[in-house]
Amino acid sequence: MPVHLNTAGAGLMPAEVVDTMNAHLAQEAAEGAYETELRHADILEKGVYEELAAVLDAPVDDLALFDSATRAWTAVVSALHLTDADRVWITPYEYAGNLILWTELRRRTGLRIEVVPLLPSGDLDLDWMRRTIREDVAVVSVPHVPSGCGIVNPVEEIGRILTPWPCLYLVDACQSVGQLDVSVRQIGCDLLTGAGRKFLCGPRGTGFAAVGPRLRAAAAPVFHDLHAADMTAADHYEVHTDGARRFEYAERSGAAVRGLDAALRHHRARTARPGTGHDARAAVRDAVAALPGTRLIDPGTRHASILTFDCAHLPAARIRDELAAHGVNVWVAQGNHTPLYLPGQGVDHAVRVSPHHYTSTQDTEVFARALRHVIR
Repeated sequence: MPVHLNTAGAGLMPAEVVDTMNAHLAQEAAEGAYETELRHADILEKGVYEELAAVLDAPVDDLALFDSATRAWTAVVSALHLTDADRVWITPYEYAGNLILWTELRRRTGLRIEVVPLLPSGDLDLDWMRRTIREDVAVVSVPHVPSGCGIVNPVEEIGRILTPWPCLYLVDACQSVGQLDVSVRQIGCDLLTGAGRKFLCGPRGTGFAAVGPRLRAAAAPVFHDLHAADMTAADHYEVHTDGARRFEYAERSGAAVRGLDAALRHHRARTARPGTGHDARAAVRDAVAALPGTRLIDPGTRHASILTFDCAHLPAARIRDELAAHGVNVWVAQGNHTPLYLPGQGVDHAVRVSPHHYTSTQDTEVFARALRHVIR
């Protein structure tokens, strides 16, 4: 088995997740998909939302499921009514997929996008936010942990800064749910989105959103699927829920949703057990820093389990491929996926290493030896 250090791409699914999904697909093949869905309706329509509520510390009515974090983000944010009088704050760490939507909304509405400045350390300038916030700031968008580097942004403190103001507060938690404690209540955000496949170690094709009541009141989705609305006359329909599930689509993979449920249960059971664990990030950082020609892209004063580096004499893709030949999985972070920060640091492509709870001392030693062999 390879040493898997690409959790920021997709985590390794526990056996119970794989077994749950295989069993569900086998039932669909033997009995029919609708019949299997009915058999497991308690999990698909209730249980998975309760598990997600416990992990996110969010009300069940605020939760909706999607086939990806990007779908969750775009389904909700595109439903906001924004105008040319509105200012939208983003950070230099905004993910390109989210930034594409902001750019399109600016084209359509004329809204103004402003970028929160950084301190020399790479941390967000919270004093600037306190000084500059005004009534016309309509939305503040912050990634908890960006995918291109491992900084942890202070989303709880930002939430406290924004509490007195009417702006909507959006948090992209795609890379933080599953590796950090995430509490929607403590953050105080109106939207939090995430993916099942990363540090939660669930299946691909699963994402979720916690959509607070303020945002739901401000949003106007252009479409409601049949599980959330009914045609009551030939030319009229009624939405029969004011919860977050009105943003969902009815069609989804039952196997994937049950896999997400199993991953959430596994995560809760694992994090409930005491234990110090292995500081894999520190071991990875030490291994990289010890080699000639390497440069850590490591902004900020608080860090998650994502570490990015480049090498002066080897391209990132070659390092990835040669490490794979030694049985170590890493990935290539593209600078244009964090376009407001990484290109300014001279990063076109870099190596991204993302260990998780399953990364042992032996694993990081294997990584260090392989990296020394690749980078001489």
